[in-house]
Amino acid sequence: MHTDQLSALLEAAETGVKFDGLRVAREDGGYTFETPSARHEGLTEREFREACEGSPWYVSNWHYWTTGTRGEADRAFLRWVEAADERAVPERYQALADGLSRTWGELSVEAELGENGERRYHLRNVEDAERELAELEVHADPREAREIVTYDDRGRYRPLKTAPTLPTGWAFADLDGAALTDAVEYVYPATVANWHLEREGELDVSHWRETVERQTGIYGLVKTWDRGEGHDHVNWVAEACCVDSQCLKRREWQYDEETDLDVDGGDGVFPCREPCSLVIAAARRWTRLEGESEQTYEFELTPSEKEQIEEIVDAVADGRADEIREADTKEPANRYRARFLRAKRFDEEGNLCGVPTDRENDETDNGSGDDDEDDEDE
Repeated sequence: MHTDQLSALLEAAETGVKFDGLRVAREDGGYTFETPSARHEGLTEREFREACEGSPWYVSNWHYWTTGTRGEADRAFLRWVEAADERAVPERYQALADGLSRTWGELSVEAELGENGERRYHLRNVEDAERELAELEVHADPREAREIVTYDDRGRYRPLKTAPTLPTGWAFADLDGAALTDAVEYVYPATVANWHLEREGELDVSHWRETVERQTGIYGLVKTWDRGEGHDHVNWVAEACCVDSQCLKRREWQYDEETDLDVDGGDGVFPCREPCSLVIAAARRWTRLEGESEQTYEFELTPSEKEQIEEIVDAVADGRADEIREADTKEPANRYRARFLRAKRFDEEGNLCGVPTDRENDETDNGSGDDDEDDEDE
């Protein structure tokens, strides 16, 4: 135990300390030093110091959590990492000595005990949790996380930071608490703050109806898409975008304050407080497409070809298309099988079974083509 910790506790005793099972006070009869396993009263300063030396974990734990300039959300997050509200100090220190970890989205947040009760943290993708740091590209500056998480392992841009596509092969090592929370913020912006607000009962949720009413410009179109008492259109949006396979946030927004959606919000540890910009951009496109009138088309397909088209849609929607091996022609969404279907059933203009798309009888012009003047970057 460092002498600075003892000096700080002696000073704090003047006004009293009550923290994580430690109680310290200075009264007329002397010092009081109490932990869950022992209580000492009427101590001289020397005896008080000896009592502290006998319970160094409680002293260093108090010092670590009550000094510094951490914000409330960051402090709560760091305590969550080591389950401070669930474990007594001795149990927690033993776990820290062995090294412990928690999962935050696709992040593995690891904590271990440093000198004099300080904590040291490591951060990496959960897929790399069992790999040695020497096998990874190790970083020290949290700001470098911004570039690391820009693209996935296949080099594709990640427009949604909380998508389950976090790249692997990197780590941040030997961080202090402030650097750790900074790195987490760069990987998953605002998740710690919103998680903390939710825990405190102060999360400000903006539901679908409220959010779309704020849209202006080209996104103001979304306001017009509000059909049906069951709000099926918003359920479809949530099912498409706001489930665990697409976003690691747990959706807390509903249709409005009185009307829940039918789609499950997911199991993420951190909440989603409002429809994000990606959801609004996608909903704008669907608003335009859903404005088209339905037409009847007749195709001649074998039962297997019908099922193949259904499987292709499922594979693309679930992100499995690239996982299907070229040689695995048993898979309906196999590339060669899809090419065979195209060769057999598509004409030279790309029409399925030679049936052209009927737009002449569609009274609405929703600009589903790529030449919309206002269909800019979304």
